[in-house]
Amino acid sequence: MASRIRLEDRECPLSTTVQHVGEWWTLLILHDAFDGYTRFDQFQQSLSISTSMLTARLRTLVADGLLERRPYQTNPVRHEYVLTARGRSLRPVIVALAAWGNRHLAPEDRSMILVDTTTGEEVEPVVVDARTGKRLDDSEAYAFTAGPAASEGMRGRYEELGRA
Repeated sequence: MASRIRLEDRECPLSTTVQHVGEWWTLLILHDAFDGYTRFDQFQQSLSISTSMLTARLRTLVADGLLERRPYQTNPVRHEYVLTARGRSLRPVIVALAAWGNRHLAPEDRSMILVDTTTGEEVEPVVVDARTGKRLDDSEAYAFTAGPAASEGMRGRYEELGRA
């Protein structure tokens, strides 16, 4: 069966990211890993996920370089799953997704919030440009365009949108 995905979608960083973390269980496992869970039984208990699904998801996260599988016990051998630097770099994405969800809920309906660990005060995560500090949620002020490695298809997409 021929792929329905366009070449420019396959090279898109958003598509690449979704390929790694876009699956429901993957995001929840990563969230638990950011909360400090490392062991199979911790993930399974927290998520009420089947053994086969958790095994498959953890295997994929290790293969993608987001988690590292390391032994923590020798007799019998047991492994833990620890975030790699690549995995830890996804934390802002998880934080932004949770913040988006919370923005669409009444304060009393939010089951989880992000707080400053020093003050205990709730914080409002936003995505900003590192150089200017400006928020990037204004699609009139900030837009995607083709990057240096863009294929002809990707360049054509942005030329069509007037962003060449």
